[in-house]
Amino acid sequence: MSTNTAQTLEDLLLADGLISKHQYEEIKNEKLRSDKLTKQIILENQYIDETQLAMESSKLEGIPFIDPLNLSIPPETVQSIPEEMAKKYTIIPIEKNENTLGIAMADPQDLLIIQFLERSLKLKIKPYTSTRSAILGAIDREYSKSLGKDVNKAIEQATETSTKKMTESLQNIDQAKQIIKVSPVAQIVSVIIEYAVKSGASDIHIEPFETGTRIRYRIDGILQEKFPLPKEIHNSVVARIKILANMPIDERRKPLDGKFRVIFGDSKTDLRVSTLPTIFGEKVVIRLLKDQKAVYTLKGLGIWGNAHNVFNKALKQTTGIILVTGPTGSGKTVTLATALYKVNSIKVNIITLEDPVEINIPGVNQVQINIKADLTFANGLRSILRQDPNIIMVGEIRDGETARLAIQAALTGHLVLATLHTNSAAGAIPRLTDMGIESFFLASTINAVLAQRLVRKICENCKEEYEPEENIKKDIQETLGEKLIKIGQGHNPFSDVYTDEDVPINNQIQKETQAEFDINKLKLYRGKGCEKCNQTGYKGRIGIYEVLEVNNEIQKLAENNAITDDIEKHAKDNGMITLVQDGYLKALWGITTIDEVHTVADE
Repeated sequence: MSTNTAQTLEDLLLADGLISKHQYEEIKNEKLRSDKLTKQIILENQYIDETQLAMESSKLEGIPFIDPLNLSIPPETVQSIPEEMAKKYTIIPIEKNENTLGIAMADPQDLLIIQFLERSLKLKIKPYTSTRSAILGAIDREYSKSLGKDVNKAIEQATETSTKKMTESLQNIDQAKQIIKVSPVAQIVSVIIEYAVKSGASDIHIEPFETGTRIRYRIDGILQEKFPLPKEIHNSVVARIKILANMPIDERRKPLDGKFRVIFGDSKTDLRVSTLPTIFGEKVVIRLLKDQKAVYTLKGLGIWGNAHNVFNKALKQTTGIILVTGPTGSGKTVTLATALYKVNSIKVNIITLEDPVEINIPGVNQVQINIKADLTFANGLRSILRQDPNIIMVGEIRDGETARLAIQAALTGHLVLATLHTNSAAGAIPRLTDMGIESFFLASTINAVLAQRLVRKICENCKEEYEPEENIKKDIQETLGEKLIKIGQGHNPFSDVYTDEDVPINNQIQKETQAEFDINKLKLYRGKGCEKCNQTGYKGRIGIYEVLEVNNEIQKLAENNAITDDIEKHAKDNGMITLVQDGYLKALWGITTIDEVHTVADE
């Protein structure tokens, strides 16, 4: 319990039992040694989290605490302050009446900002205490909602007559380009792209139909429809995108490819554009490739236990092949980039062959495939071998020639990382055999095979626990067995207890927890749906994995051209957890749901 005698923030934290006496003294000493504020010292040393700190500050300062992410804020209230201003000062309006505007602030005692807002808005400002991360999250969510209004306003201005004139009636292509650049269509395209960036979409689909144009965004792997457009402006929208991507606007009869970059605030995003002629016009798909500032870890991707141990061990080898398998969009590129971050150092020469280069990795020589220049995976790999590499990454093994060159590179003292399209880790060896690779080469060169999928994570803001039905319990019991259920009932290896280099292996988790097996005590989790997750119950994605270690037994099976089922059986006997089992464990830990696992992992 807090007391009224607390004079400073650190006094209140100590009185409420949120920091120890030792931490209290450390804060006092740091304030004497530097000019840092108490809040800065606490957050830097992670004594308590950001939300706890804001709530304690609220009690001390007498300013109410609020989480804007849990509010449904009226659009007219949000628009009281321009988005640029909201981001600059880390504020967001949350309530409004005739004379007063309530604002969530990271620093509600900043009188200069309050006075500035009162002068410029002619309203009385009522401050609320909040956290910086919650405010920024609410800004991204709330201001993106208004983008639909911007589209509608621009559509009203883009009349049928003007759009036809832009793309059809004008004989002079250069003149058409100039008109499109300054037309309402340019604003429509900007809003469509801005929404994609703000919502974290991976793709934009612009699809013409008989009655109009459908705009869909792929968010967390699921397509969602937004902003329907009238048929009359479709050609103008496509023409604007082509201008941005340096593509010919008068060529509509064949597929085209292009690219460009956009900047919204501090976010830089590369866009890959592909057009395809359909019976109602050109369909456009835009893929968004954001600058990857964050460096992932294996734990951060979702790799744990024996899988983490085997994959880490394979990365430490100086020769051999590591294969990453899975369908398109399953996160293979990020896994390979994370692996390269892990092995990258001044002592090794790393060269990659990619199509396209999606994630820039400092210190790594990355090569973009160019079919027109005859720079294919096979030709590029031949050239790379003359560049004295230690580690080679091949974006995709598509044919027997590329596979054979990768095998040769591994046999001649290189570590090769590559992707392959198979449904499971065990299926990689038979797949390469089908490509014409001799089985004894595969047995002697492949170190490990990782198969993966991406599942949506349960939204932490609206997560709830529930007891599953009997048929679900039976399914979990049959899929995991008693041993793995004990692991699922125990410690979550993705908790902050473990670092990336200290993720425990399966039997360590089981030994630590000593969980009692009781199928009737199983609990699962789901998201109810909220503003933060757009009522889906999911927010973000994580990988589910199986990692096959190519040991002596697997090598013998490979040499004898064993089928996928036999290889998988031996791998499971040696401790491999399958994709579905990994997904079920993550469901028991409250990371994802059983339904989501079946959606991505069922063959």
